Amino acid sequence: MPRYTIDVDDNFDQTLNELVRTTPATTKADVIRRAVASYKYLKDEAPTNGDNKVSITKKDGAVIKDVILP
Repeated sequence: MPRYTIDVDDNFDQTLNELVRTTPATTKADVIRRAVASYKYLKDEAPTNGDNKVSITKKDGAVIKDVILP
């Protein structure tokens, strides 16, 4: 299995720690793997016209936030 070494700042490390504590991810590496898998899924599902967004909605369909995809 390939191994990677990355340098992160303290804020990023704190974010990783928080995500390990508050999500099903079990390690920082697991958080990063899940983030990359999510990004790939969104990239693969998005149309290629460059005008893409993901909407976070409530159960009743009300939009909480729109996230513009790069």
